[in-house]
Amino acid sequence: MPRSHYTGQSHDQPAQAGVLLVNLGTPEAPTARALRPYLSEFLGDPRVIEYPRWLWWLILHGVILRLRPARSAHAYARIWTPQGSPLRVGSEQLADGLQRKLAIVAPGPIRVALAMRYGRPSVREQIEQLQREGVRRLLVLPLYPQYSATSTGSVIDALADTLKQMRWPPELRIVNDYHDDDGHIEALALSIERWWAQHGRGDKLLLSFHGIPQRYVDAGDPYFRQCQATAQGLRARLGLDAAQLLVSFQSRVGRELWLQPYTDMTVKQLAAEGVRRLDVACPGFAVDCLETLEEIAMQNRDFFTAAGGAELRYIPALNDSAEQIASLAALVLRHTRGWPEWDVDAKHP
Repeated sequence: MPRSHYTGQSHDQPAQAGVLLVNLGTPEAPTARALRPYLSEFLGDPRVIEYPRWLWWLILHGVILRLRPARSAHAYARIWTPQGSPLRVGSEQLADGLQRKLAIVAPGPIRVALAMRYGRPSVREQIEQLQREGVRRLLVLPLYPQYSATSTGSVIDALADTLKQMRWPPELRIVNDYHDDDGHIEALALSIERWWAQHGRGDKLLLSFHGIPQRYVDAGDPYFRQCQATAQGLRARLGLDAAQLLVSFQSRVGRELWLQPYTDMTVKQLAAEGVRRLDVACPGFAVDCLETLEEIAMQNRDFFTAAGGAELRYIPALNDSAEQIASLAALVLRHTRGWPEWDVDAKHP
């Protein structure tokens, strides 16, 4: 694509501000055929898999993409809804809710759009559409509370790949993370407390975060520290100690060492130690998805009961709750301070 790629924007349009939410992505359907290109894009990202490219290409195309699409399709089929992928539906609802909230609390108009890092709508497609609509100042908000090069870092790569092809790219700001944001911690705590009020409180609360290889953290990725900071903020807010609120890491693949303790081993151990009712929340996921609805609420539920536990109860992600929408709106207003469209001190969410 030439650097002078034209997006259809008119220079006569009044400048607007925009927010681009970015989530991981989802296949178009719960089928092996739909999973193959999605997994190829996802697992082909050098931010996700840090192996020599030639070696990983052979492994990915020679082994993984021959076997994994069918297995992943089976998992997706277990959670697919009549409306489609839970991650896509939930992310769209969150974007719509944030748009409505900002229309009330923002001092001026702001356009909210949603992109997927893998699959569609892509980061490139949405930025080009926003530019056609006159957006000249853009805040990018990856829906990953904790920063990792494998997630937020990859979004930044997609932004760079898009902007370097534009003749007139928009002014850009990025929310790097919000793992210890007071509003976010409060939203998580209120969600857990509301769930306990409706269902009763389990013997322990486990926070399961998505794992990454240990060597990524050893190389300087702040993800592990930020997960622990989120957990500590929740402990303080909920009045729990380290024995009552535990942390684990899920979704490991391959044979190398990932962040520990592992979620599947932790739930089995807790059941063997006599924990009867285990509550599990996943504060690294803004919206429910395969990793929460199938891996935690189904797979790890079965691991827990098979090991002697009575009940593993998954506490849903924040999704489009009023608390998450309010916390993200506050985050947006804080990160857009100084933009000429408005005086951001005029209103508060």
